[in-house]
Amino acid sequence: MCGIVGYVGAKAATPVLVEGLHRLEYRGYDSAGVAVVRRGRIAVTKAAGRVQELRDRLAESAPNAATIGIAHTRWATHGEPSDRNAHPHLDADGRIAVVHNGIIENAEQLRARLAAEGVALVSETDTEALAHLIAAEIETGSLEDAVRSALRHVEGTYGLVVLDRTRPDELVVARNGSPIVLGIGDGEMFVASDVAALVHHTQRVVFLDDGELATVRAGDYRTSTLEARRTSKQPTTVDLAADDYELGGHPDFMRKEMAEQPEAVARALRGRLDERFATAHLGGLGLDPMALRAVRRVKFLGCGSAYYAGQMGATLVEELARIPADAEPASEFRYRNPVVDPDALYVAISQSGETLDTLAAVQELRRKGGRVIGAVNVVGSAIARECGSGVFLHAGPEVSVASTKALTNMTVSFAMLGLLLGRVRDLSAASGQRIVSGLRALPAQIEEILTEDARVQQVAKRHAHARHMFFLGRVRGWPVAREGAQKLKEISYVHAEAYQSAELKHGPLALIDADMPSVVVVPHDELLAKNIGTMEQIRARGGPVIAVTNAEIPEGLADEVIRVPRGEPELDPILLTIPLQLLAYHIAAELGRDIDKPRNLAKSVTVE
Repeated sequence: MCGIVGYVGAKAATPVLVEGLHRLEYRGYDSAGVAVVRRGRIAVTKAAGRVQELRDRLAESAPNAATIGIAHTRWATHGEPSDRNAHPHLDADGRIAVVHNGIIENAEQLRARLAAEGVALVSETDTEALAHLIAAEIETGSLEDAVRSALRHVEGTYGLVVLDRTRPDELVVARNGSPIVLGIGDGEMFVASDVAALVHHTQRVVFLDDGELATVRAGDYRTSTLEARRTSKQPTTVDLAADDYELGGHPDFMRKEMAEQPEAVARALRGRLDERFATAHLGGLGLDPMALRAVRRVKFLGCGSAYYAGQMGATLVEELARIPADAEPASEFRYRNPVVDPDALYVAISQSGETLDTLAAVQELRRKGGRVIGAVNVVGSAIARECGSGVFLHAGPEVSVASTKALTNMTVSFAMLGLLLGRVRDLSAASGQRIVSGLRALPAQIEEILTEDARVQQVAKRHAHARHMFFLGRVRGWPVAREGAQKLKEISYVHAEAYQSAELKHGPLALIDADMPSVVVVPHDELLAKNIGTMEQIRARGGPVIAVTNAEIPEGLADEVIRVPRGEPELDPILLTIPLQLLAYHIAAELGRDIDKPRNLAKSVTVE
């Protein structure tokens, strides 16, 4: 959600900045802009729309050799997407330029105060107020001090970079609730909201913590707190390369990331399965067997697809460990004054590790003494640092807004968590070994499902122009249905609703007709007959049925059948989710959607 890039060094800044913005396009945005210091003034170029439109405008302007600058892709919060509201924003004298991710919650009060002081505001944004506040403080000290003073008036979240035309050798950055990372090069420094913008130039990075600032020059950096106390931040090396963010011959990143799932799952399992004791090793949890036995309940917290993965995880934990488990949207948990159980294990789920609602839930849990671990895909992310322990997903970089391989690795990780918790309790060695074998079989089974891509594409073509769809499932199939509906909505814009199959007759059945296809998730389990009954109810009312199943169902009961391999029943949700990814993808492709960058959405949601 939004993207920040900054550069100071010896190279021409503009190409570095624009290339960085291009690598951050996946985060979601509606406008873009660049500011560089050129001949003693700040030159700003902005464009509503895609980064390519910004690139075209820059190509039309006079070339320059500026060696310092900042850039931004904006996802609108205050004010419509437009050139005027795009970042960077300047103060009245054009001395200070600011790019900002997050939301300033007291922006209206700040803007009213500035207007009363005679400041002419030219945008509708919260960010513009920052530029004027910093400019008002700049005469009394350094740029860093001016930023620090201005931020004392600010309530809300921010990741920001500030440029001063009179100091063309430094940038000042600050973080509170929105990620900022520094990249250390050879005689040059980079700033970004995501390492994706940096790995083409360097793998040595420094992650800022909330409440930290940094002054960045070509040869060094200095970090401190809002209270002006120096901090010591040591660089780390990220195990990523520029190729990880390339399409590699695929038409888009979602297609690439679906294809990467067998290897991603194999990475998540590597070194974590123990045949001898029929259990899993999750050393990152930091919990010994006694601590694991003391867990009396597990609650998963996430947003969007991470929440649905948590629902799958809760089912796995209850089945394998026989302790109560449930999932809840992190955005709801943080606001309802939850009762925090000291005997519970809370699992915070986030692909990016920066999801603001989930991070706030973690902070609330820690404040109340709860035991919380993270399940994240980004080393050094805010949730990973806040939790201090957890499960790293090992999915590799995920660029498409719609999560596929990270979601799959979440569920695989929760299966291992359930296995581990079960084996310190009453799950037998034989049952544990059965789950271990089932987990080891997953990469090949997922590969087998992916070979059915052409078949799923045919199904998608026949149903792509439906205006509404139902997704139905029971128990293990229910969160699978919810995730399937989510995928279809977010990338195809087809209205989809998920229901528990048993609830169909309690209201939603009224909507069934020939124009309302129903995708029914049908595992081969003890509820098979019940799911067959659901399909019969739909067919009796003329509704088309698409069955996603690893079971044998009566001939002619479903209009379309998408089959998956049969594995261990507890692991069925992992396999049954994959065809729904393919179905959503091909419906979106048939409708000509921008699959990697669906409208109004962002990859890393760092605002409420």
